Amino acid sequence: MSNRSRGNSRRFNNLQQDDRLQRQGSYTRKRVITPQDAYLYALRVAYLSYLLQPRQKRVQHVAAPPRAIHRSTTSVTDLVKDFSLIRDSKSTRFPHGFMTELDKRITGVLMGQEKMPEYSEALVKRTFAVFLNEFKAPQFRKSMEKDRRVEDLLLIFFSNATKELKKGKPPGDDSWKLMVDRHVALFIRLVSSTLKDHDWARDRPELSSRLQTMEKKLLVHDQDLTAETQWNGGAGGSTIEVEVPRSYEVKDMPLVLIVSRIFGVSYSQVQSDINSNKAVWTEKAALQDLKTYQTNLSLNTKKTLNSEDFDLEDAYEAWKKSEVPDLSQMVLAIVQSNPELAKSTPGGSMPQFKPHGATSDSSGYSDTSRKMSDQSDIGSSYVIDQPVDMSALNLRDEPLHGSGDDESSYVFIPPEPRAFYRAVLKEALTYDLHDQEHQPTEATSETPSIKLLSKQSVELLNEIALRWRIPHFSRLVLFLDVIKEKYLEQEINLDTLDAAFNYVKEPPTDKKANRMSITTASLFDRTKWTVADYALNQHVLSSLHDALLRELFELILLCYETKAPPLGPIMYVLNNHIYDDPLFSQPPEDLDQFSEQLRVALRQRAKEVYQEILAKQIPDTKEEWEFYHVIQLGKAVVKLAERIQKRYRKNPEIMGVNPLMVLVEEVLPSYAANARDLVARIMDVARDKGEDIPIQDGFDLYKELVEIRRIHADALPGRQFAFHIEGLLQDFVWRWIEMTDASLIGWVENALKQDTFVVASEHPNQITMDDERHSVSVVDIFRSFNQSIEQIVQLNWDDDFQYAKFMTALSKSIGIGLARYCELVEQKFTKEMDRMTPEQEAAAVQTRQEKWMRLAKDAWANKEKVEPFQFLPESLVKLNNIEYATLQLDKLEHEVNVDACAEVIQKHAPPPTHRVRKPDNYVFTIKIIEAEDLKACDINGLSDPYVVLGDEYQKRLAKTRVIYGNLNPRWDETIDITTQGPLNIIATIWDWDTLGDHDCVGRTSLKLDPSHFRDFMPREYWLDLDTQGRLLLRVSMEGERDDIQFYFGKAFRTLKRTERDMTRKITDKLSAYIHHCLSRRALRSMLSRGITMSSVSSYFQRNRPQSVAQGPTQQDVTNALEPLFNYFNDNFAIMKQTLTDSAMVMVMTRLWKEVLTTIESLLVPPLSDKLSQQRPLTQQELDIVFKWLQLLFDFFHAVDENGVSCGIPIDILKSPKYHELQNLNFFYFETTENLIRTSETMASATAVRQQAEQARLNRLSAPAAMGHQFGGAAGLLGQPTRRTKTVMLSRNLGTMKKAKEEKRKEAQADPNDDIILRILRMRPEAERYLKDRSRQKERLAAAAAAEMIVRQSLNAGGGRMTSTLPKPHR
Repeated sequence: MSNRSRGNSRRFNNLQQDDRLQRQGSYTRKRVITPQDAYLYALRVAYLSYLLQPRQKRVQHVAAPPRAIHRSTTSVTDLVKDFSLIRDSKSTRFPHGFMTELDKRITGVLMGQEKMPEYSEALVKRTFAVFLNEFKAPQFRKSMEKDRRVEDLLLIFFSNATKELKKGKPPGDDSWKLMVDRHVALFIRLVSSTLKDHDWARDRPELSSRLQTMEKKLLVHDQDLTAETQWNGGAGGSTIEVEVPRSYEVKDMPLVLIVSRIFGVSYSQVQSDINSNKAVWTEKAALQDLKTYQTNLSLNTKKTLNSEDFDLEDAYEAWKKSEVPDLSQMVLAIVQSNPELAKSTPGGSMPQFKPHGATSDSSGYSDTSRKMSDQSDIGSSYVIDQPVDMSALNLRDEPLHGSGDDESSYVFIPPEPRAFYRAVLKEALTYDLHDQEHQPTEATSETPSIKLLSKQSVELLNEIALRWRIPHFSRLVLFLDVIKEKYLEQEINLDTLDAAFNYVKEPPTDKKANRMSITTASLFDRTKWTVADYALNQHVLSSLHDALLRELFELILLCYETKAPPLGPIMYVLNNHIYDDPLFSQPPEDLDQFSEQLRVALRQRAKEVYQEILAKQIPDTKEEWEFYHVIQLGKAVVKLAERIQKRYRKNPEIMGVNPLMVLVEEVLPSYAANARDLVARIMDVARDKGEDIPIQDGFDLYKELVEIRRIHADALPGRQFAFHIEGLLQDFVWRWIEMTDASLIGWVENALKQDTFVVASEHPNQITMDDERHSVSVVDIFRSFNQSIEQIVQLNWDDDFQYAKFMTALSKSIGIGLARYCELVEQKFTKEMDRMTPEQEAAAVQTRQEKWMRLAKDAWANKEKVEPFQFLPESLVKLNNIEYATLQLDKLEHEVNVDACAEVIQKHAPPPTHRVRKPDNYVFTIKIIEAEDLKACDINGLSDPYVVLGDEYQKRLAKTRVIYGNLNPRWDETIDITTQGPLNIIATIWDWDTLGDHDCVGRTSLKLDPSHFRDFMPREYWLDLDTQGRLLLRVSMEGERDDIQFYFGKAFRTLKRTERDMTRKITDKLSAYIHHCLSRRALRSMLSRGITMSSVSSYFQRNRPQSVAQGPTQQDVTNALEPLFNYFNDNFAIMKQTLTDSAMVMVMTRLWKEVLTTIESLLVPPLSDKLSQQRPLTQQELDIVFKWLQLLFDFFHAVDENGVSCGIPIDILKSPKYHELQNLNFFYFETTENLIRTSETMASATAVRQQAEQARLNRLSAPAAMGHQFGGAAGLLGQPTRRTKTVMLSRNLGTMKKAKEEKRKEAQADPNDDIILRILRMRPEAERYLKDRSRQKERLAAAAAAEMIVRQSLNAGGGRMTSTLPKPHR
């Protein structure tokens, strides 16, 4: 579409009808001026300019009378010889660089640039020219540059001057000889001047002196070369100035030639027109025109501008005042050019003569001769000394009516000067625009290349304006009127229009006088303008405004094209030249209507552009549609919007319309609707074909749609997007999660297969830091977990509820993967820890008799040195891996923001009455605590028991570690069992044997029924074995929930349980020696004052009385533990090489617990309602045990010489069991009666405290209206339950640490009488009290459980028993 095409949009014109400002002034007649009419009047002015130009003059020589010739008596050759007599070689040579400067100086003489007047004579120039040719000869120049001798230069000039001046002289004429001397003298003078100008004379004073002397000798009688007597070869004479007669040929008339070119009239025709009219077009006729004009001006006739042509009388008076001196100066100029006219001019009408220099500041025509001298060869005596500043008018054309007497009253001034001036201006501009020789201005960074009026055209127009008395402001307006016409006819472009406005607006400045012209004030003060000029200026602005708006309208419609035309130039012209002009006025309603029409058209264009994009990106066949096409369509829309935003970033609104907003308002909703339909159609087709759309395609589509929705929300904040993107595409995320869930186990297993469990340090030669003491498998699996999480995070899913559900599903998969990792790592770890030592492998092949013999030899040899267990580095790395996994899971839990996800899901959860009933899963946590009074299965009277749990279908569920040589073993191992209903479990205790089958120690069973654990409180069960003894189990239940906190808690608990089990396996390797060193046998050994009895002989001498001696000293007590300390140190040294510091503290803490348990077993038997066969220690033995406890406390605390602990922190060492042991010392030797009394008192206090707590809970209990929010005892605020290891309390390291701290505080704040009951087990007289107390505990527990069930039922249904189990409260 052409930039100049004009649409049919409504024109906006603020100019009133033609009857506005109608006045019968001198210039209100409207004429159509033909080019021939304009040509003839322009020719008259151009011819008059030729007549008024000063006559050219030439200098004519008048010879003097002949006189006698005086010859020079001085020979040049003799003078040159004087230089050879100079001894100083420096004075006979020119300086370096002199030849070049002399060359320039001689060239200046030839070009007339030499300031000394004696060198301007033609004969001198001719002589110097001949010499210069010789001087520039390469051979001679090279020689002179090398030698630089003065005599060589002078001789060559003398030789050339002689040859040149001798030419054409008769044989007897010797006048040329004297002229040679003079020219040589001039040459020497030029050489001396060159030396002086470059400061070379000071370095060569003798050379300068001799040159001056030679010049004087050559100038006989000290002649002045500039004197007239020396002209003409010394013959003398004088000169006179004579006027050159006029040729009356067009070639000598510069302005006439310009008229000929502008109007396209041939040279001969112009010459013919001048010849035929030169009798009429005379200076006298011009003078008469001025007189007539002065008369009309004085009479205020319509032959000139009159008061009716101006809106203000002051404006007219100001114009008239400026006209009078201008007319006087013009008359003076005519009279000066033809003084004969002064004789025919009455004295009263002749202006006074003003000499040069007496220029009046109030006249624009003063100092005419000076202006003429400043012009070029084709200059005019009346060319204005400043650029024409024409600002904006129009002239309506009408046919020229027949000429009357009035119209022929002037010779040089046309009947309608404005119309004729406009016609000439139009012809001049047309010619200059098409003139190939007229070069445009050079383009700059700020202005483009512009081509307007040429200098010659401006000179002609200035001359015409002066002769026709066109005011400056009228010239501006007429110039803009012609420019407007040219623009509307598409003859000039927008840059030229802009340049024309700037050309008019630049204030004309008289650079030479450095002052503003007197016309400047009236140029831009529009109150001084004529009414016609004012109206025409308004009309020009209005017409251009309409044209520019039409062009702008069409250009804006192209703004969505790839290469849209720029709007800046047209907006610049509108804002700077139209809207900023005070003459222009436009009703706001018109602009508003234009903006609305533009907005409607743009919206339609945006719709068309979108349809083009849609047709390009979306195939015609629906079966070919893919997400890729929707994505590409979206990218194309976004790209278009970004391009428009960037394109109009600086000026987003154009005429009140924002192209970007129009685009997004039309395109974005259309795309949203189309994308919804396309996606739904694509998914339906894929579903019908039984195919799955690639997940990545869905993710890519989501990202694109979300970006477009963001743009939609920013651009259209109050408008809803067409559809819920997340609801439509969430299936792709669920498919990806399912795929991830199916692959996670494989990732974990592959990572373990490739792992050698070697610490991969980045700096092998340096000590490995704790954060590097793990292997690659745990890094790999968490990289997989993080990538899975990151995949969802990078989607920037904009539905919080769905995002939380995604994270919940992923957390479940991660938990399953971690559980599998823990299982496999623990299997490998157990296999490595259960490997046989070389001694065990040798003993495995020994016979029973050989074993007995070996045992006896070790006993008699008093072999007490026990070698440390050789822990494999890869085994310890596995423990580090579990610790690292715990830390990484905690980090992942924070990054996922688990609590926020759970809160979002809870907020969107439906009311309990509307929830869909789902099959409930329950997690039973079974802790296998201990067994007592087991059957002995080995020949040593002991057993090596371990427990296997299975279901009623003989499926193994769990297996504990082996406790060697113990009939009252304590395992303290925990497992989780998930079930949807009641489940019978069978616990079987086996005796581990190295060879052969393992023996069954006993068997028992327990029914896990969720209805029995409705209060979610843990319960302890003493289960009698079918042989002898019993097994203690602690069972608790939680409802398995589809909850992100639950899954993270379960994963944390799995990791911590694996870490605890692996730590226990490490400490089990050391526990045998702990039991050996902290045993009753060791006590007896110390009390026997060093008499050592072997383990074998002790069986035969058990009943013999021991030697009674003085008690052991503190050193003896310390020495007794020295082997144990050494054993610890040896094992710690092995572990320290691989384990991290925190893992090391964890192992040592576990060992400390084992020490406390061992010492506790020395002091009292386990808690039971039966009497124990264990005898109490004596006071002496008790003292030794507590000294051991203090020594071990200090050992594990490991305070260095600076008082800084390097071992277990003191708060961990002082555990509740440690405090129980300290309290045990207080009760140990109390009488049975006092112990029973104290026990009853403590039991009563506990009961009162529980009743008070229960009453408080009754006041705080929730009303029935709260429904199923709370269930059972879990719903009671502050219920002192010991549910410190539930899944929800294990959801991160922070909650686990907090739960552990609360457990410790609870144990310290709630003392019980368990330790007293354990002491009473060693008192036969307390047997009945133990049984009664056991029954009392069972009754209280049953009552509390019943009350919890009732309260839970009340909270759930208003006193009505419910058939479903409540969900646990978090």
